Amino acid sequence: MGGGKGKDPTCSTLAIQNPAFDHYYKEQNIVSPEEWDSFMQVLTTPLPAAFRINSCSRSSADVRSQLENDFVQSLQAKVVEEDSHTEALKPLPWYPDNLAWHSNFSRMQLRKNRTLRRFHEFLKLENELGNITRQEAVSMVGEFTYCLTLVMIIQDHLLLFWKCVPPMFLDVHSNHFVLDMCAAPGSKTFQLLEILHQSSKAGSLPDGMVIANDLDVQRCNLLIYQTKRMCTANLIVTNHEAQHFPGCHLNMHDGTMEADEHITQLLFDRILCDVPCSGDGTFRKAPKLLNKWNTGTGNGLHNLQIIIAMRGVSLLKVGGRMVYSTCSMNPIENEAVVAEVLRRCRGSLELVDVSSELPQLVRRPGLKRWKVFDKGMSYVSCKDVPKFRRSIVLPSMFPNGGSYQDVVKSNSNCNISIGDEIADDVNGNSDDGVQEAENPVMHDITEVSALPLDRCVRLVPHDQNTGAFFIAVLQKVSPLPVIQVKTRKDADNRHVDSADQGNEDAQVLQINPSESTHENVSETNTNDNEPDSADLKVTPVICEDGDSNEAQEPLNVENIAKITPGKRKLQMQDRWRGIDPVVFFKDEVVINSIKAFYGIDEQFPFDGHLVARNGDTSRVKRIYYVSKSVKNVLELNFSVGQQFKIASVGLKIFERHTSREGASAPCPFRITSEGLPLILPHVTKQILRASPIDFEHLLQYKTVKFADFVNAKFGERVANLMPGCCLVVLGEGNIAAPEPLQVDESTIGIGCWKGMASLTVMVTAIECQELLERLLIRANTNRIGLLMHEDQPSHNVGDEEQQSNAKHEDVEAAW
Repeated sequence: MGGGKGKDPTCSTLAIQNPAFDHYYKEQNIVSPEEWDSFMQVLTTPLPAAFRINSCSRSSADVRSQLENDFVQSLQAKVVEEDSHTEALKPLPWYPDNLAWHSNFSRMQLRKNRTLRRFHEFLKLENELGNITRQEAVSMVGEFTYCLTLVMIIQDHLLLFWKCVPPMFLDVHSNHFVLDMCAAPGSKTFQLLEILHQSSKAGSLPDGMVIANDLDVQRCNLLIYQTKRMCTANLIVTNHEAQHFPGCHLNMHDGTMEADEHITQLLFDRILCDVPCSGDGTFRKAPKLLNKWNTGTGNGLHNLQIIIAMRGVSLLKVGGRMVYSTCSMNPIENEAVVAEVLRRCRGSLELVDVSSELPQLVRRPGLKRWKVFDKGMSYVSCKDVPKFRRSIVLPSMFPNGGSYQDVVKSNSNCNISIGDEIADDVNGNSDDGVQEAENPVMHDITEVSALPLDRCVRLVPHDQNTGAFFIAVLQKVSPLPVIQVKTRKDADNRHVDSADQGNEDAQVLQINPSESTHENVSETNTNDNEPDSADLKVTPVICEDGDSNEAQEPLNVENIAKITPGKRKLQMQDRWRGIDPVVFFKDEVVINSIKAFYGIDEQFPFDGHLVARNGDTSRVKRIYYVSKSVKNVLELNFSVGQQFKIASVGLKIFERHTSREGASAPCPFRITSEGLPLILPHVTKQILRASPIDFEHLLQYKTVKFADFVNAKFGERVANLMPGCCLVVLGEGNIAAPEPLQVDESTIGIGCWKGMASLTVMVTAIECQELLERLLIRANTNRIGLLMHEDQPSHNVGDEEQQSNAKHEDVEAAW
């Protein structure tokens, strides 16, 4: 931040260059020549920290208040000390309600002094509790361990915060069915769920739902870890290749995804299609990617991106909206993909103009002209591509698309001979050298796309100190066209949607692994957008056309084998190794005992809303609650033969207490912390209101004997409860108010276990710490510094006890 010796080395420009990158993007006119130096200067500077406040959290107002009234001033004072004109911490102007924040401190700086370390600890605590969300957990796929997950999420402050932009263009409503096709690590899914829940009241659930999908099992685990903090019953996490995402279509009759008890086809109102990409917009957090950059990576991913996008379109309702996005600057992965999708959909898809949405977000229009580079050559039209490179350089990469069937098969215009090109391949010459700049362009006039690609959104780093990003908002205006294709091995005509039209006579889209190896993309990018090696080798399959009224042949392994002979088979969807089954929990004895023990009112629906992950219901340890929308989708999934590979579903609401005390309790199932906010308004038994001082004692000491409560009446009421789980909510002053309790969104409650002589909190230590701090903030904002401003901690036990007593007095007096 400051100058001289105190300057943080992480803030300096990264000494990394790649002439091929410079030449490629200068030729593409991503930015004007006058801007190039500014563009590169920001692109090679580490990314600042950023985070979002979870608007659905009960502590969101407190967190925002703490940022506005405490950290803005204290951190800015630190900046002033170092003679810097930079704002230390500020809300992002384009994100509503001051819920998104941007900090110019790097990771190392946050550890330098007590003020910054305090902010760092604040971020770690609130992130783990789900009150804030970091938009990307960097380098956490592959062989990660859960014990390192939180540390890695928080300590890497080089974040891709602009990842929060695509969900905002989706225009999600609370009743929408949403699909996140490539969801890991979960920050975007968390944001979608947050939007879905915004209008829900305590004890109720939105009518919509989110299916979050990822092809990698370990990334699914990370996705589950991230979204678990949302405590939602409206989420299903699935493990599929996005291009093979199941259609779940019953052949009874055509149907749409309505709020019916019985649905026959799974279509979505909104789809987020954040596809695997080369990730060259992420250099600010992964600078080594720049050294490895070459044009082949983007070219090799082009087809996969088209296939995933078309699969998304086929799963989209008519009238629905899909956002296609990448963290790449490459037009081959961006505008070229969007243009090809629009061409294949033949008017059934519209590119939406979103220039009036998020007006304070600085963005640039999409490109309408670009060049295609391959092995040191650049082409402005598919007519220029030699025949022997046409399996690599595809017509869809060019602004106007086209077909090689319409191109005169001649090499007379080539500047190099076939023999020279083959020699280059044999010698291993790549396209990432300076020789690209030495080869002339085939034509002087570049093709200009006739499609309105300027409606796409481009974010470049130097406009607002971000990474680079691309967004296209697509709306389905009519069913997809159905065409007839003839495959190599199958002479029968088959109806398939335009999602699977091929590039040549085979009518099968091919990925080009020879031009894009897995090693070309750093592990740093695998969180949201890195292509898996399997992606680059798989041949896509024909999908169902969910929108057509014409009969479709069901998708099955035999059909796939006919269409793509010799390729790997799709995994059987009813036999998933390592994935527990999903079963509806219908043990009436257990359900009735839970309802009777907690006095759960009839307004809380149980029938069909409880699921377990153990086929033997007599040995179930955890019971999950699902919303009506998720229930309907699960029923459809069972009806179509369990096509979904479900990694996680629903909200853990009840858990068997396995201790000796649990076995002797009238009801061995306790209410979980995750499920408490949902069920709390419906509980009429085993629930008490505690005074602030007794509530704080529970949080501080974890276990309190009945006779030791400050309020004797409260201790008596606890003693009279049935043994087992009970709920304690925070009251105001004394507990003279009659039961039953009135619960709303602001009610704070915790689960406890009532034993023979004491009450024990069943809340994690980190949650207890957060609640204690929230009590102080809500009780007396003028004395917020008691817990947060401890720049000179005392080691005197007497001083600590005196300070603790002062805190107790503050809380009790304020209430």
